Amino acid sequence: MRDVLGQVLRWWEEGRRFGLATVVGTFRSAPRPPGAAMAVLDGEAVGSVSGGCVEGAVYELAAQVVATGTPVLQRYGVSDDDAFAVGLTCGGIIDVFVEPVSKEDYPELGEVAADVAARRPVAVATIVAGPGRVGARRVVWPDRAAGSLGSARLDDAVDDDVRGMLAQGLTGVRRYGPEGERRLDDLGVFVRSFAPPPRMLVFGAIDFAAAVARIGRFLGYHVVVCDARPVFATAKRFPEADEVVVAWPHDYLAAAEVDERTAICVLTHDPKFDVPLLEVALRTPAAYVGAMGSRRTHADRLARLREAGLTEGELARLRSPIGLDLGARTPEETAVSIAAELIQLRWGGSGRPLTETSGRIHGDSP
Repeated sequence: MRDVLGQVLRWWEEGRRFGLATVVGTFRSAPRPPGAAMAVLDGEAVGSVSGGCVEGAVYELAAQVVATGTPVLQRYGVSDDDAFAVGLTCGGIIDVFVEPVSKEDYPELGEVAADVAARRPVAVATIVAGPGRVGARRVVWPDRAAGSLGSARLDDAVDDDVRGMLAQGLTGVRRYGPEGERRLDDLGVFVRSFAPPPRMLVFGAIDFAAAVARIGRFLGYHVVVCDARPVFATAKRFPEADEVVVAWPHDYLAAAEVDERTAICVLTHDPKFDVPLLEVALRTPAAYVGAMGSRRTHADRLARLREAGLTEGELARLRSPIGLDLGARTPEETAVSIAAELIQLRWGGSGRPLTETSGRIHGDSP
């Protein structure tokens, strides 16, 4: 959705009605995740819901939705009989919700777009299936909400769940009864979270940090590089970083915002920096804590951390030596190995070559 938001906002500001197709559910090896979007207006399409497999059919459906003003939930799956029929050649299944959008249909879009641009958290909940008002929409912020899904009780139930999903940056379908009953599944409500990007905190202003900052930015992280030495911690040396901070690493981390999506990469491999830093890092809720160094450095580091009072459970969270075993040598190759480990932990992959595995390529989100 972020990919098409600029064009969507321009059409909306011009007072035009267009079709917005969004992936709301995926099964098996679906090519794009929930939230992927394509917008359609007068012979023009931006974005993608399947990487090319069913875009033509979705385009036609979006044109119909704009003409009728009626939203539609459509499933696209495998094309078994005709190679040229509408289907996903990858073998996956996607549910696509197509809705008409204009200032009248979606008056909150301007405010949502402004929040996304400013990296302020906001979520949009839309009824996509069931006996309720399909297409009804509610915009939820951490401290308020606008619009209605049909009843106050349903709105209250959805608000609670959406704020929990927004805090974790989750997007997907939640199911309720007509009045928000969580034990029922009459209504399908798609929640699209626009959370601030996860943070990657890179400690140690070295050439490896520059490469990690580049790949972290590529993966969508808000990247911070921190080092106590002002001569090395400069924006000129780290142009891909969102922030470059001069501070003692452990002092900075103790005051920094760290949540369950944060990745911490300790590249200092100097005991006077990394031991006090890891004391703090391993006691945060960060999703990933990795530290660079040889196996000998790692063993010495563990001994020092035990002396500092860290428990075996806390030490078990440490990814050291950092990264997957790719045989990496250069800073860029090492950054790829770190990125590979982050992706593996996010999605639960085995880290093995796909030629050595069988079954589904894209597993369920862990």
